[in-house]
Amino acid sequence: MIITQPESRNIVRIYRQLLHLTRGYILPGHIDKIRSIWKTAIEGELLERPVPEVQPLERCVQNALVVAGEIGMKRSSVISALLYDSKLIRNLELKQIERDFGPSVGNIMQGLIKVNELYDRNIVFDSENFRNLLLSFAQDARVILILLADRLNTMRMLKHYPLEMQEKIAREVFSLFVPLAHRMGLYTIKTELEDLSLKFTQRAIYDEIARKLDETKRSRDEYIQAFIEPIRQKLSENLNVPFEIKGRVKSIYSIWNKLRKQQISFDNIYDLFAIRVIVDTGREREKSDCWHVYSLITDMYQPNPSRLKDWLSIPKSNGYESLHTTVLGPGGRWVEVQIRSARMDEIAERGLAAHWRYKGIRSEEGLDEMMTHISEVLSNQESDSLRLMDAFKLELYEKEIYVFTPKGELCKLPAGATVLDFAYNIHTALGNKCVGARVNGKNVPIRYPLKNGDAVEIQSGTNQSPKQDWLNYVVTARARNRIKQTLKEQTLKQAEYGREILHRRMKNRKIEFDEGVMTRVMRKLKFKTLTDFYAALGAEQLELNQVIDQYVEWYQPDKTIHDAAQTTTAEKYVIEPLPPQMQQAKEDILVIDQNLKGLDFTLSKCCHPIYGDEVFGFVSVTGGIKIHRLDCPNAPQMKARFPYRIVKARWAGKSGSGKYAASLEVIGKDDIGIVTNISSLISKESDLGLRSIRIDSNDGLFRGFLTVVVQDARQLEALIKKIKTIKGVKQVERGT
Repeated sequence: MIITQPESRNIVRIYRQLLHLTRGYILPGHIDKIRSIWKTAIEGELLERPVPEVQPLERCVQNALVVAGEIGMKRSSVISALLYDSKLIRNLELKQIERDFGPSVGNIMQGLIKVNELYDRNIVFDSENFRNLLLSFAQDARVILILLADRLNTMRMLKHYPLEMQEKIAREVFSLFVPLAHRMGLYTIKTELEDLSLKFTQRAIYDEIARKLDETKRSRDEYIQAFIEPIRQKLSENLNVPFEIKGRVKSIYSIWNKLRKQQISFDNIYDLFAIRVIVDTGREREKSDCWHVYSLITDMYQPNPSRLKDWLSIPKSNGYESLHTTVLGPGGRWVEVQIRSARMDEIAERGLAAHWRYKGIRSEEGLDEMMTHISEVLSNQESDSLRLMDAFKLELYEKEIYVFTPKGELCKLPAGATVLDFAYNIHTALGNKCVGARVNGKNVPIRYPLKNGDAVEIQSGTNQSPKQDWLNYVVTARARNRIKQTLKEQTLKQAEYGREILHRRMKNRKIEFDEGVMTRVMRKLKFKTLTDFYAALGAEQLELNQVIDQYVEWYQPDKTIHDAAQTTTAEKYVIEPLPPQMQQAKEDILVIDQNLKGLDFTLSKCCHPIYGDEVFGFVSVTGGIKIHRLDCPNAPQMKARFPYRIVKARWAGKSGSGKYAASLEVIGKDDIGIVTNISSLISKESDLGLRSIRIDSNDGLFRGFLTVVVQDARQLEALIKKIKTIKGVKQVERGT
């Protein structure tokens, strides 16, 4: 690699700045070893220019200067930044690095190498998932800080990169590193990255806002001076501590963001700048002094109460403390005023650099908790704290892993997820056919647990299908549900096939099929449902001829019983006259009108009343009385048109002295065994009879119409409750 004379002079200039800044903790021995590594890298061509205008050694020194000066990190971070070049670190011997510079630098370099390998992959960039994976790979928080410094320098030199690379790099930096800088409290770096990202993604907008800011600079500076002077005089007279007042123009990105969100023009932005008052006071008095400044300023200028933001009482999660208010300045213009102590200002401007001096900032879980650890460690200069820092690892995402698809896309999975989980996460069909995978180029089985950053390529087989033991190989709910669903579908297909071959074989042997008898055979063979029974037949787990032989053995003795329950359709069904033993004793069981007994009556066919129903009598034109239920669908019309023909009626005597036909409508999920389960339940009930049953099935819904013979309404209600407990039944109602 050739280093030109101008580049050499520039490297020496920046390097001297760095040595001056790091004097006291970068020792001459360190400098000699770093120069030796650089010399070997140059001779072995282990450094390469990303673009012709960018000199890699100069870039390393600039990174170290940002780490030391703009972020405020110390020895290990600065040395690591000096050695961080994407090509160089691939050829460094980590053990030698640890011997030369200590285990702390070795840990940082190991994290940088892992992150570099991550970038080498064919990645489809996804900010949230990739950010999490980046943090997981980095392990040491100082790795993230060096990466931030590197990306900041990249953005500062982005004009030298090809146009097609500029937008890609800018979008990546905005999505990935701007949020990290914000969460770490590095507001100055965050603001610069935002502005540069906007510059290289929407150049026309950036240039337009920059032009307008430049055009209004003179008048803006004059206004700021006019606003500040009265405040400076007031504070000098009433404040007993040193203070400083600054005027700050909002960043180009924040102005564009306001224009975009509020849908306003540039001329309508009233807060293009902010005034910052910084009081140099002790830690114990800083809050009271800040509020004192607030009261003095709001005595001079009218405040907007809705714009007051108090981050003194409750700091932001990343440690930011300040008091913000907006006041009405000269000329009726609103001006934002920020009030803070010198300590708060250093934290706001330099983030982690301030944590080196100040400790004890509380923060939320996750990344902010990591920064609290860093503040506590960096605030203690003793060797124990350095050892703690070396041992500190990011554990933000210990419950999640991130793996790559063959196309470079990132998938988030819970820790412990397997190849099978990954396959089902991509697509159910891929999961169902999964026979294994290639993980990082090696063949592994479906139960192989994945790790962070694995590259996974699923292998499938046309003859593969889910097995029951697959449920032991997955941890995600998605995979578990898909496996269960597919297993159930397989069972239903096998059941349908089993039922078909059973019926075909019985038909060939001229054996009449009775589902009730087959249910007894099912129970004899220890199956809980007909679906499982038929599925076992379909899977050839049962001997078909043995099942039929058992059926024939039981069918003949039961034939007479089952003949009584032959299925007929409800449309053609007419309630047959009850046999003599089932006729109700009318003179004893129904009292009509004024305690009259023995009157001739008939039970209406429109609502089929039974013993125990609330009923009334209706005198027909022939002189007979028809008994209707109070909730008969024809009752309102009869009572409205013929009120004089309505007579009272009530049941008397004891129930059980007669038999009554009642109709039921059953609705449920269409299932292969639901009819058998209903008929089986009714056949088990004493003093109950099934007169007819008709089944309709449409779009997976089962609708059954039953006529049963019961003793009274109480027995019918009990039957309805039992039918509702059958699996798949959704609704049972009494018919008319």
